[in-house]
Amino acid sequence: MAAKTIIIDHGSGFLKSGWSGWNYPQLIIPSIVNYIPCQENPGPSYAQRQVSLGIDPCNPDTFSHPIERGHVINWEGVEHIWTCVLQHHKEELEDCPVMLTDFPLKEPAARKKTLEIMFEVLEVPSLFLADQLEMSLYASGLLTGVVVDSGYGLTQVESFLLGCPLPNSKRTLEFGSEDLSTYLFKSIFKEKYDKHNLSQMDSVAMIQMRKCYVPNSLQEPLDFNQDLSCGSNEENTFYLPDGSPVELTPLELMAPEMFFHPQVFGLQGPSISQALVDSIESCEVLWQKMLMSHVVPCGGNSLYPGFTERLSQELNSGHSPYEATVWMNEKRHFSVWLGASVVAHLSSYRSQWMPRQEYLESMRL
Repeated sequence: MAAKTIIIDHGSGFLKSGWSGWNYPQLIIPSIVNYIPCQENPGPSYAQRQVSLGIDPCNPDTFSHPIERGHVINWEGVEHIWTCVLQHHKEELEDCPVMLTDFPLKEPAARKKTLEIMFEVLEVPSLFLADQLEMSLYASGLLTGVVVDSGYGLTQVESFLLGCPLPNSKRTLEFGSEDLSTYLFKSIFKEKYDKHNLSQMDSVAMIQMRKCYVPNSLQEPLDFNQDLSCGSNEENTFYLPDGSPVELTPLELMAPEMFFHPQVFGLQGPSISQALVDSIESCEVLWQKMLMSHVVPCGGNSLYPGFTERLSQELNSGHSPYEATVWMNEKRHFSVWLGASVVAHLSSYRSQWMPRQEYLESMRL
């Protein structure tokens, strides 16, 4: 195997990439592309538009996410992102194998298109499609446990035994930080809500980072804030870029509560804790106690203050007869990338690499 491998973890919200063996990705970019109409022909034709990374401040209405809730909806955008990422890393070293995390839903058509782009367009010498949740488990140093990965577009739960996913244990919840952002956009800006407004985008992002948290229970902060007069708590105030203050409501402050009570925020489906219990109960009784004692949260949403504590509290409040232990890694927001960085050079995974020549020969058959 090559001395160096390029690791790419491409999610709905962000792409993380870097060299294997490192303890953190060297490149983290939003999974966003924008299309600028050519001056010669400003029409809607894809052939007459220029694609580039990120958001163009002069044309903020032109950006989009090429991946939504685990589905690729714009392969041209995905190809452009991968091309830019590989060009960035190949400035240091040419012809490196690539380990790419597989898309969560693992659709055969998406896998076929991935191989086509990587081998035929980008001409990588060899490719490994890695399972996201499996990589997160390895990043924690475990082989057996339940991974809870909550990212931008999806929240996924799956149980593993000795590194292998257990049948019928995967649960996919179609909500993530994208839904949290949308709630804050609509709640704070109301009729002025515009997800392409850069000022609003920055404000919502800062509120999520600086103000939002997961409470010990849904009712606790609601009861506390009923006793406060408007504006009496400076910690609840956020100042917009123009200097005007916004008094955040209890539900806005604890917007990450949607992962534990999605119905309160108009979302469908079970909570994270219920999905985790359902995943474990789908496994043989023999393994359920061990799985519950190895709960591995990861993804950006797991970094909200109070998230892991609340998850542990929920799991130990009668949902299951077994005591839950939550394993916390300070780098859990990119644990998928970290696990892949380790696995890239393990000889036990050598057979899962696909050389470009093997792919080309299979296409001739």
